[in-house]
Formats: sequence, structure tokens, C-alpha cells
Amino acid sequence: MRSSLMIGGSGLDLRSKARTISGPVSDPSELPKWNYDGSSTGQAPGQDSEVMCDCYTPQGEPIPTNKRHKAAKIFSHPDVVAEVPWYGIEQEYTLLQKEVKWPLGWPVGGFPGPQGPYYCGIGADKAWGRDIVDSHYKACLYAGINISGINGEVMPGQWEFQVGPSVGVSASDELWVARYILERITEIAGVVLTFDPKPIQGDWNGAGAHTNYSTKSMRNEGGFEVIKKAIEKLGLRHKEHISAYGEGNERRLTGRHETADINTFVWGVANRGASIRVGRDTEKEGKGYFEDRRPASNMDPYVVTSMIAETTLLWKPT
Repeated sequence: MRSSLMIGGSGLDLRSKARTISGPVSDPSELPKWNYDGSSTGQAPGQDSEVMCDCYTPQGEPIPTNKRHKAAKIFSHPDVVAEVPWYGIEQEYTLLQKEVKWPLGWPVGGFPGPQGPYYCGIGADKAWGRDIVDSHYKACLYAGINISGINGEVMPGQWEFQVGPSVGVSASDELWVARYILERITEIAGVVLTFDPKPIQGDWNGAGAHTNYSTKSMRNEGGFEVIKKAIEKLGLRHKEHISAYGEGNERRLTGRHETADINTFVWGVANRGASIRVGRDTEKEGKGYFEDRRPASNMDPYVVTSMIAETTLLWKPT
């Protein structure tokens, strides 16, 4: 049996269906092409509704929600390939009670104690949903996803998993499959999964998808200077990146709760209130990686990772 995963018309909703394959398959290229009803996912008109699952029209053109197509082009550019871009993506998410759409473990219509004891916390009064989180962790490892860790987040009922380091478009492929596995597990548990960047208004942390990035030049001696030049380029295209970094991000990037204001670009060493954070180890060693803290939890990783590569490796300021 093989499951086909598709991204629906919203750009975030995952769809899937399963198919019986008569024999073993060792490579995706051996799988037959398969279509689905694009008119039911908001991706095609009813009179011409079959959409290929990577996802293309019957004429072979990538549909607008196929962000992977453009990303793969950027990552196959010789200048990008030569730099072997690594990504580590920190995916935050919130678990909700199914009937009331209120965070798991929270009193219905009420609030738990203030933030503080929940981040990386343990105990029945601090960590809600660990059975789901651990099941997801194990399932991703079993599936061959390069999942590198999990932790409880600052807001209770909110968690994070990390994918990477992975090279180029593979990071986004793995994140999408990890999201799919997570939603299948929450389905079994009768819990609702949300990637909303600010599920609860007020003095509660939002949810992001911090994207860690490095290139071969950044990882080599003298890399810190390369990092600073890359960050300068990202600053020049700040508005363009923000517009592509997820829906509702303005509710999260307020300048509070470990974020920079959405209209401000600032970077710093070990500064979790910055747009771009550089680790102390990177500064000390003079090489390494940096973290783009701007992407929202509901961002499309194909868009974010390829845009970072394009801006830092291909774009030339005029």
C-alpha cells in the first residue's frame, strides 16, 4: 500500500489517499502517476478536475499551489548547488480540544496559570499531549524523516518538533510529511491540530517555524563574514520575505513574546527578540549558521527555504 499526499487549495491543508501497489517499490520514479479531484480541493474547475499529485494540470503545468516546482528550480541552480544549503526547521504547533477548539489541557472557557513552567516542562499539570508528541516522534523516525528533536513550548498545549539539518528541497519535503504524520496521529487521538501563528490572543506566545540556515561558505573558515553579508541582503528584502512567511503573522510578530516587530528588521547574537538570531557559538567560532525567526508556523517551507537561498545566493542588490 502507498499513500499519496497532496497540499490542498489553501496551501496548508493536507489531503491523502491510499493505493495498493502490486509489488515492492524501491524508488518514487517507479510509482505510477495518479490523479485526484482538484475541484473538491479548490485547485481546479469541475469540468476539468483531474490534477496530478505533484501537483500538475493534465497538460503538465504546475498548478499555482505547487510551490515545490519553483523551489526545486532554485535549489537546482548551479550557484545554489555549489553552496550545499542546510536547513533546520523548528515547527511549532498547538493541540486543541476537538469540541471547543480550545488548547488541550486548558479549562474550557478559562485559562491555565501564566507562562513560565510549561516550556520543556514535565508533569500532568504542565505538559498536555505528550502521548501524541512521542507517538509522532517515533513515527517520523520509523518513516525515515530526519526529525532531530521535540520539546514542549512556552504556551501550554503548544509543542515543537525540529526537522534537519537537511539539504535543499529535502528539508521542505520532510517537513510536509512530518506535518502529515502529525495530523494523522492527532486524528486518531481525537485532538485538533492547528498551525495558527497566534491561536490565543493576549499574553501568550505565538507559534513560529524558525528556519536555521547555513551554506558551505558559512560553515567554512571566515564564514561569519559571509553570514553578515547574507543577513544584510535579507534585511533589504524584509517586506518581500514577510509577505511570504505565513498568513496571520502580524498577530504574532508584535515585538513581544520573543519576536521582533513585523515592520522592523533587526539581527543580533543570542537575541530571541530579533528577526535574525546568530548563535554565540557561531560568533565565537567565526563560522556556522543563523536562524530566521520571522516565518510563521503555517508557512510553506518550499517558499521560505527557497526564498532564503534565492536572496542570499542569487539576488544581487541594485
